[in-house]
Amino acid sequence: MDTSDVEDLITKLIEDNPGYDNLIFQVTSLVTTYPPPFLYINDPTTPRIASSVLRALLLGCSKLPLSASPQIRFAHVNAVACFTARLFYDTVLNAMARWTMKWEDGCENWSDQGSGQRWNESIDGFLHGLKAIYGAMGEVTSQKVKGKGKEKETEDGNVHWGGDFRMVLVVEKAERLKETLPDLMVPLTRLAELTQTQITVIFISSVRWQDIKPPFGASPGPYQIDICPPNKEATLSRLTQLFERESRSVTDIDPYHPALLPLYHHFCSILHSICSPFTHDPYELAYISAARWPGFVKPILDDHQHQIDLRRQQPDESEMDVEDHNFELQLAPPPEDTRMRLTRFFTPSFPAALEALYPRLTNAYSWARENAPESGLLALPPARASPIKTKPIAGVSNGQDVITSDVLPQMSKFILVAAFLASTNPAKTDLRMFGRGLDERKKKRRKGGGPRKGSGKNTVAKVPQRLLGPAPFPLDRLIAILGVLLEENDVDSRQIPPQFTIPGEYTDMEIGRVQVYAAIIELTQNRLLHRTTQPDRLEGPPMFKCGVSYDVVLALARDVGVPLNDLMWDPA
Repeated sequence: MDTSDVEDLITKLIEDNPGYDNLIFQVTSLVTTYPPPFLYINDPTTPRIASSVLRALLLGCSKLPLSASPQIRFAHVNAVACFTARLFYDTVLNAMARWTMKWEDGCENWSDQGSGQRWNESIDGFLHGLKAIYGAMGEVTSQKVKGKGKEKETEDGNVHWGGDFRMVLVVEKAERLKETLPDLMVPLTRLAELTQTQITVIFISSVRWQDIKPPFGASPGPYQIDICPPNKEATLSRLTQLFERESRSVTDIDPYHPALLPLYHHFCSILHSICSPFTHDPYELAYISAARWPGFVKPILDDHQHQIDLRRQQPDESEMDVEDHNFELQLAPPPEDTRMRLTRFFTPSFPAALEALYPRLTNAYSWARENAPESGLLALPPARASPIKTKPIAGVSNGQDVITSDVLPQMSKFILVAAFLASTNPAKTDLRMFGRGLDERKKKRRKGGGPRKGSGKNTVAKVPQRLLGPAPFPLDRLIAILGVLLEENDVDSRQIPPQFTIPGEYTDMEIGRVQVYAAIIELTQNRLLHRTTQPDRLEGPPMFKCGVSYDVVLALARDVGVPLNDLMWDPA
């Protein structure tokens, strides 16, 4: 068997897909020789890349001449897209038969010689459809190469695989079959046995086979291929390939200009060193790079455009000088000192991009636009330049702890004041600070408030809780303090219905409304409140901490008319 074409295919695939040498070599060797009926590929970090590599591999094997490989047809399906049995059957059969549905023909699925027979009624019909496709492949192959047996040596000395043809079925995200199509798990793993054809089934998944295999040993043991996470060299090579692919269509001054490739390689090296503890997926790193790279290279492009504008303003010179100027105005990589300055300037923004883009809290375009550097960045002193532009959240102005009164609703202001009091005052002082009788309209601070001053020389001065930072508090305590603040400071501004005759009855109803809890969730999402317990924790009440400073709460308290210092246990 002449393997020169197969070796060329393996070499090309390895160059195009760095880090997947083992997968490419094993699958190509098996598919073109004697493949097992069932393969399982486990890629826990980058299953999308493994799926694309396998698709390119099978596409290349299907185009090999008969002198180098048997005739191969393959179907590549996604278990997420094929969520019903009929959809799965039609997708596989149409791909195996190389059938394309047309609108003019009524989008009909493939049928054997136009008979109109349906192969998607059941698993039995699906197996008969695969047999029909396998038989049609045999007829086509026998017309191309005539001879007895699987191999026939011709005058050119090559061995033609005239009677050998096989099919390959690839199922991406195979772990979803256990949820959507559990009845197909066992038939798919035994597809070669059930159809009595040369068909190989390949599962690609991010979980192990032991976690999704059917019970009681119903499926045979697969030929397993485990893919390790890509190393730094392979990841940088793939990111560089994406840059080169983008730069092929670039002619003007652009962040993806071919002259900036060395700088981009250095940029990706820094990005990988920061993001590798959290993700090894090159696609995720490329997504973060797409948001940060235009801003990283913007000072260089601005400086280059400024030089071009200055040259255009100069008077015309000789033709030789113009040619020299055109040569000098070609975009070139920046010098070493500029590269190091850009690195020191933009490195703090990489973790911010990772935190916002990896969980998809925003998109790359919006983040790049919001964090675009200023013009003339290289001319600014380091103290005035910042690569991260803080976004105002819920009235917070550029991290200056200033909350405007027209941004937060009235209820949210009371919640923040109550949260600050709950984080500052000890829990055992709530009755003394907020308790009152039925006839009291306004709360008066009782005697004995504040920390007791110790006597003696060895007494250690106690640091106020306001200086130690916020302490966690349960949700029910926050609601209770909120009710007291509303009853004491907001009852006159509300119109109480006549059916509420007991003092505090209407306030108790107000603090139990859904809008109060929704406001607490919104403040937590905006980082004005911090939740200290896990959201999925069932035992115990949820715990929170106040996320704003004393100055902010003091301004909010003045706005809603709450005497903050009188309600603090230790206002010092």
